[in-house]
Amino acid sequence: MSKAESINAVPSLSDAILDALPHPVIMVAADGKIANANAAAEAFFEASLPLLRRNTLPDLVPFCSPLLALIDQVRARGAAVNEYKVDLGTPRNPGERLVDLHVAPVPERPGHVVVMLQERTIADKMDRQLTHRSAARSVIALAAMLAHEIKNPLSGIRGAAQLLEQSVGDDDRGLTRLICDEADRIVKLVDRMEVFSDERPVEREPVNIHVVLEHVKRLAHSGFARHIKFVEEYDPSLPPVFANRDQLIQVFLNLVKNASEAIGEEAPDGEIHLSTAFRPGVRLSLPGSKTRVSLPLVFCVRDNGPGVPEDLLPHLFDPFVTTKPTGSGLGLALVAKIVGDHGGIIECESQPRHTTFRILMPMFLGDDAEPGGAA
Repeated sequence: MSKAESINAVPSLSDAILDALPHPVIMVAADGKIANANAAAEAFFEASLPLLRRNTLPDLVPFCSPLLALIDQVRARGAAVNEYKVDLGTPRNPGERLVDLHVAPVPERPGHVVVMLQERTIADKMDRQLTHRSAARSVIALAAMLAHEIKNPLSGIRGAAQLLEQSVGDDDRGLTRLICDEADRIVKLVDRMEVFSDERPVEREPVNIHVVLEHVKRLAHSGFARHIKFVEEYDPSLPPVFANRDQLIQVFLNLVKNASEAIGEEAPDGEIHLSTAFRPGVRLSLPGSKTRVSLPLVFCVRDNGPGVPEDLLPHLFDPFVTTKPTGSGLGLALVAKIVGDHGGIIECESQPRHTTFRILMPMFLGDDAEPGGAA
């Protein structure tokens, strides 16, 4: 290889190395414009490299962001600086986006700095998911106790009320009917909670997620979401997910129904956005094990309803937490249990008119391989 060929080969090799990194990396020129960015940065800012180069960094980050001050500090000191848990959420990228920042000067190009972003949200989501699973285990014990200790006495109470109904007057008959109805309601609640105590291994197989989502959309359109517009953004090359088809339908039907109820029947522009994507690089350590499972499949349900109250958001998947006046608070807890049983993660990000439920799941790698690429 000639010297000229060698010089020309260096930039393409550098770009290939940068694009292989899972963390967003950008180079900011002396005038504040984006000089270069890797593929992860394009995904983070949801803009292509040519579009990023037409912007300055203040166009991409929140007003008075600490990142801008860090860059000035690096230029003044000529040394690298780190900052942790910085929020880079913007109207273009809504929601809280906590990142660790690593900013360093480029000696060969005076005034230029390199910024690497390391998203904390994935790690935080994994921590919260383990909390959700712990809460689900508490409900399992509670469900087993309720099934045994409550259902039998309730049966006796209901039977006694039916006997009383035959001997009391019309004025008191309403009270005996109330006792029977309330006993039936409690039994139904206990029946729903018994689902949490099902510890049997999930029967899984390769499932086409787009077939599942189409089935859920058809069910919703014919019933509770007939007034809602559905927008689909699917990756047609997505590999199968290693899951139980019926349980996936239950998960997405629950999420779509919640989205529809959040939008309401009176909203003229109600919209539910269903999307699928492949995002390599997300791995989850299983509790009590050194095994790490890859979760490259991302499924999202987004609605333009009023959003989830901020104080409820951290506890949304806990049992008995609900925003509905007549809700039991078990629907999303069951969704979290099903996703957790599949080795996945579910998280919610919510802003007014932009609430997203995001599910990360393992893919099917073949009958002889570990699901999701355990390593």
